[in-house]
Amino acid sequence: MAELDSAQNSLWKLFLTAHTRLVERAEHEFKQAGLPPFEWYDLLIALKQAPEKRLRLSDLAEVLLVNRTSVTRLADRLEKAGLIRRELCQDDRRGAFAVLTEAGLEMQEKMWTVYAHSIAQHFGRHLTPNDTTAFTKALSAMLTALDEKSS
Repeated sequence: MAELDSAQNSLWKLFLTAHTRLVERAEHEFKQAGLPPFEWYDLLIALKQAPEKRLRLSDLAEVLLVNRTSVTRLADRLEKAGLIRRELCQDDRRGAFAVLTEAGLEMQEKMWTVYAHSIAQHFGRHLTPNDTTAFTKALSAMLTALDEKSS
C-alpha cells in the first residue's frame, strides 16, 4: 500500500476544504439571486444532458452520486416546483423516469448564469493554463484508476 506523505495529506485537506467552500459560495450566490439550492442544479443539468432529457430515478441517483432515497426526495421537491415530471417505466412498473420540463430547463439556464460566474470568479481565475492542464491530468488519472478498480 502506498504511503501518504505530509505534502499529499496537506493537499488532500486543501482540496476538500476548497471544494466545500466553493460549493458553499455557489450556494450563497444562488440564494442571493433568489434561486433554488445547489443540489437542484445538479439534478437539472443531469436531466438536460440525458437522452430525451430523462433518466430513471435509479440512474439519476448513480449520476448524482447519492442514494435512491435522496434522489427520490429531491425529485419530489423539483416535481412540486414544476421543474420535472415523472413518467412510469413501461417495462418495469416499479420504476419511474424523471423528465425535465420546459420550466426546469429555464431554471437550469438561470442557475447556470450564476454558477458559471461563481466558477470563474472563485475557481478559474486562480488557475493558470498550466495549472488547469496539470489538475485535469491528475484528476482524470485518479478517476480512471477508480473506475478500473470498480469494474
